[in-house]
Amino acid sequence: MTAEALKPAADSSPDALADPSPNASAEAIRLRLADAWGEMGAAWGVAPAIARVQAYLLARQDALTEREVREALGLSHRAASLALAEAEAWGLVERVSEPRRVGRRGPAGAAYQAVGDHWRWFGRVVAERKLREGDPIIDVLERTATEAREAAAAHQADRELAGLRDWLSTFLVFVRLFDRAVGLVPRLEPRELERSLRLLGEVDDDTVMRLVTLLSGLPDQDVLDLVQSLSRLSPTAARRATKLMSGVVRTISR
Repeated sequence: MTAEALKPAADSSPDALADPSPNASAEAIRLRLADAWGEMGAAWGVAPAIARVQAYLLARQDALTEREVREALGLSHRAASLALAEAEAWGLVERVSEPRRVGRRGPAGAAYQAVGDHWRWFGRVVAERKLREGDPIIDVLERTATEAREAAAAHQADRELAGLRDWLSTFLVFVRLFDRAVGLVPRLEPRELERSLRLLGEVDDDTVMRLVTLLSGLPDQDVLDLVQSLSRLSPTAARRATKLMSGVVRTISR
């Protein structure tokens, strides 16, 4: 028998051919991104392990099993399972059939892939944060404001209680307005959200500030009436109204 014949045969199974090891340089970059994304996750209210899993799957652009994710990120089986389950609950990753099963028998296992549409997972994060944080905060503030009103009514001479009641009422209005604005983001279709922010990004800051200043000088009811009227137009009528309004504005501004 020749020396060549004694060498171990290369693994030519379908799984081995279909599952090459990731490029070392690319993998190092992906892992650094995952670590940085994990550190920033706390600012979004997302646990570091969940953010790391999402960033790694985003960068891999492929469906991976729990074991592959666990080994790549150096997580325990429990930590990886919990992170993937939470990432799925947040809407950051999706469970799919395990890939690269050519030649195997039995049912396909589970794998995970990142939601590739960035606008879709961004909307899901906003919706989940509103559910987990925004709604409970409003509930707490509403109860506290009620307690302050009742206490101030029972002790009408107490100026400190009256001041606390007034501040809580004002603060609750602010939080409700902010929460409503945040709640509109997940209701938009991803492409609508993308287009809205893209168009806003094409308007320079000075133009935006001039528009804000202009609106601040108009009576609230006039602005609300205009918005209500525009919202009822059909797309065709809206295009005609936009062209007509642009012409009128150019004429007046000369």
